[in-house]
Amino acid sequence: METTVKREVRGVCPMDCPDTCAWIVTVENDKPVRVRGDENHPYTRGALCAKMNNYAAHTQHPQRLLQPLLRVGPKGAGSFHPIAWDRALDIIAERFSQIIAEYGAEAIWPYYGCGSFGMLQGLAGAGRRLWNVLSTSQHVMTICTISGGVGTGYTLGDNRMGMDPETIRYAKLIILWGTNTLSSNHHLWRVVQTAKADGAHLVVIDPIKTRTAEQADEHISLIPGTDAALALGLLHVVVSLGAEDREFIERHTLGWEAFRDRILQWPPSRVAEETGVPEATIWQLGERLARTRPTAIRMLMGVQRHGGGGMAVRTIMCIPGVTGDWRHPGGGAAYDTRGFFKGNWGALHRDDLRRPGTRSLSMTRLGEGLLDVSDPPVKALFLYASNPLASAPAQGKIRAGLSRPDLFTVALDQFMTDTAQFADVILPCTSQLEHADLHNTYGHIYISWNEPAVPPPGQCLSASEVFRRLARRLGLKEACLYDSDEEMARQVLASGDSSLEGITLERLKRDGWVRLNVSDPFLPFSHDFPTPSGRLEFYSETMATRGLDPIAGYTPPYEAAQRNTELARKYPLALIAAAKHYQLNSIFANSPGHSKRQGSTKVLIHPVDAASRGITAGTPVRVFNDRGAFFAVAELTDGVRPGLLASTKGAWPSLERGSSTVNATVAERDSDMGGGAVFHDNRVECEAASDNVQ
Repeated sequence: METTVKREVRGVCPMDCPDTCAWIVTVENDKPVRVRGDENHPYTRGALCAKMNNYAAHTQHPQRLLQPLLRVGPKGAGSFHPIAWDRALDIIAERFSQIIAEYGAEAIWPYYGCGSFGMLQGLAGAGRRLWNVLSTSQHVMTICTISGGVGTGYTLGDNRMGMDPETIRYAKLIILWGTNTLSSNHHLWRVVQTAKADGAHLVVIDPIKTRTAEQADEHISLIPGTDAALALGLLHVVVSLGAEDREFIERHTLGWEAFRDRILQWPPSRVAEETGVPEATIWQLGERLARTRPTAIRMLMGVQRHGGGGMAVRTIMCIPGVTGDWRHPGGGAAYDTRGFFKGNWGALHRDDLRRPGTRSLSMTRLGEGLLDVSDPPVKALFLYASNPLASAPAQGKIRAGLSRPDLFTVALDQFMTDTAQFADVILPCTSQLEHADLHNTYGHIYISWNEPAVPPPGQCLSASEVFRRLARRLGLKEACLYDSDEEMARQVLASGDSSLEGITLERLKRDGWVRLNVSDPFLPFSHDFPTPSGRLEFYSETMATRGLDPIAGYTPPYEAAQRNTELARKYPLALIAAAKHYQLNSIFANSPGHSKRQGSTKVLIHPVDAASRGITAGTPVRVFNDRGAFFAVAELTDGVRPGLLASTKGAWPSLERGSSTVNATVAERDSDMGGGAVFHDNRVECEAASDNVQ
């Protein structure tokens, strides 16, 4: 009889989620049998989300890639045969060397996404040293937080700082703005419930009546992209009541008089016209905001995925500067918390090894980069932690670019994604249960170590090991390219900052996670701000020098709020695509269990809009504009306003009717700040679908 050897291993979830849950992996005979939340972690508290509860099984999916593959058929056909690792690395090194010799290293685009947030295996650091030494094109992460982050930085002085979300438990008014907490940040819900039990009032501001909005005391639906106008209207009420915190404003802010003048230009009547929010609702919430301390505002990425997204987050971040909430435990606004981790990023990334002046390429302009960029053209694409054919805008352009016969593409992945099918070489990589990693987070102030729980299956290698081996194949001599995972982790932890004092790799390996050395409750901006002036900046001289409007305000979206224009008449419906409850971006789209729970792709449509188009509940529909089209099933609901459609992101085109998804309709266009994506700034039409589309 075989003896069962059972053990438990501490780790952390790597996914694109602010919760970054600490977990414990149960292993039996070197097989993961269960992943559960760490009961002792103050934020995780023993719970994982609906996406991750069955992660152990997902890592053992029968379609898991287990050996390197070489393409033998047309690009996109999915025809490959196995090859050895040595052969795969030789092919990549040879092609890279040829491309560098003929076009220069900038013809290579290392393209990575949000498949992992790790410092060693994910977007926070994986491969950075290799690409710096080679001086390839620089990949710019524009798909997620960047627009709102830049806006945050102009107001607070750091793109990745805000209130500590754990302190929301002290708030008396909570505004969840552009975030579906129960689906995308659900561990915060316990904090919100604690505050509500102590009398807090919960408001959700979202164009859609989400799961979270259904649980709120108040749901305010607005026209997509008009959030900053609503913020100005709320502040107009605060100022009209004389409820601004004049002491805080005088001591801790810059540019109040100019910002006050702008606020006074946005009375509730004007804001109601712009946002679609009733004037009485604006007055009601404005009065509540004026009299309630502390007020906490939590935003996530949805609020800034439009042409005015950076200014929207900047202006919302100004609200606690007017009300003085930054001085109170439970007061302030949160968008990203990664800036509180003061790691030695320079030692991890080694940007000093890069040749000055190398170009940058935006990940949300991949189609343009592959089809239009020249001097030099992109001749090689190295993809990891990303499935852009499912996740990036302009899906049709991306497919055309990936089909280029002269483009050499490498995909490092766990599965044969739609994007991987266009690769020339596919490399099988480890999952979070099979490699080491170090994580901070954008939703709380704990850092975590992920200890590998089981050996890699088949011939899978970690991303860090792939980059070490590739560097050796390329004959590169810089010693740091060959540092071990633990050496890199020690280097980033050794910053000398007081927030990391006593936080060593040995301590993290023993305990799994550690809270940063900051006060509890943590009030990061009760006295000063990391801006050039040391104050919260209603007026930003930095913005002025960059040719931007220096005063916080409202920048309309490109398309979503248009009315009575030629575009709005041709495409009368605005479209937004939110995160799925059972799927994380494009991850788990190929999981039968997740897909069954999530159901088919739907489009939420108001009954008035459906009736005028002859659409009934359950009708297959085609949603389209000049950029492309996708198919879905109509769900009639008053959870969206007339003139608005709502769908979800992350589907794989190959698994959808018509081999396209919502991103086929999304523009390859930059937001106002940081070059962020505009997924929620989209006008379309909707019609009943014909029966002959497969």
